[in-house]
Amino acid sequence: MKLAIVSGASAGIGLATAGRFLDAGYRVVNLSRRACPLPGIVDLRCDLSDPDFPNTLGPQLTPHLEAASETALIHNASRLANDTADNTSSDDLRAVIEVNVVGINSLNRLAIPHLGDGSCVLFVASTLAEKAVPGSYSYVLTKHAQVGMMRALCQDLAGTGIHTACICPGFTDTEMLRAHVPPEALDAVRGMSAYNRLIDPGEIAGTLYWAATAPVINGSVVHANLGQIER
Repeated sequence: MKLAIVSGASAGIGLATAGRFLDAGYRVVNLSRRACPLPGIVDLRCDLSDPDFPNTLGPQLTPHLEAASETALIHNASRLANDTADNTSSDDLRAVIEVNVVGINSLNRLAIPHLGDGSCVLFVASTLAEKAVPGSYSYVLTKHAQVGMMRALCQDLAGTGIHTACICPGFTDTEMLRAHVPPEALDAVRGMSAYNRLIDPGEIAGTLYWAATAPVINGSVVHANLGQIER
């Protein structure tokens, strides 16, 4: 049995990714505070902002891991805040790091001991993992950290048959984007793509499925952004 574990599969890229792997015959487990609306998904309620979540999640997740011959662990859930370097308190920064970095580490510690040959650990980062824009301080910081974590994981898992990759979407039509970008600014955001449109979540889901089945890209950062126009 092939298993896909997707954090934040209740909406957006995570939802599309759950559907893509389900269509490919995987058992799909959603780790989220909200249920995934797709039939056939295993929902394990999980709050990555709670430092104690591994203790409650572990007994529920382990049987799925033990039953799988191959697992795709997909770190999709993220927290995005409108903040800047000069106004973000350390407590607010810790809250974002807890979800975007520490929670990923906790999931890795739960899952990796059970991952077999052919498994993968994939990160859904952002084009902001390798550059920055104003007003997204903690998000930029933690997405850079995800790239570093993926690369370190690649080195530490050498010889295990487990590969890693970091997919960096551009502006994708999700609830998160629309909550972060005012409606009147969406046309400008579309214009930052060489295709003058937002990315469909299904396009990123397809990229993640490809990455899961392509160990040759082990340790790679893959930009999936339609070609962003730099201004």
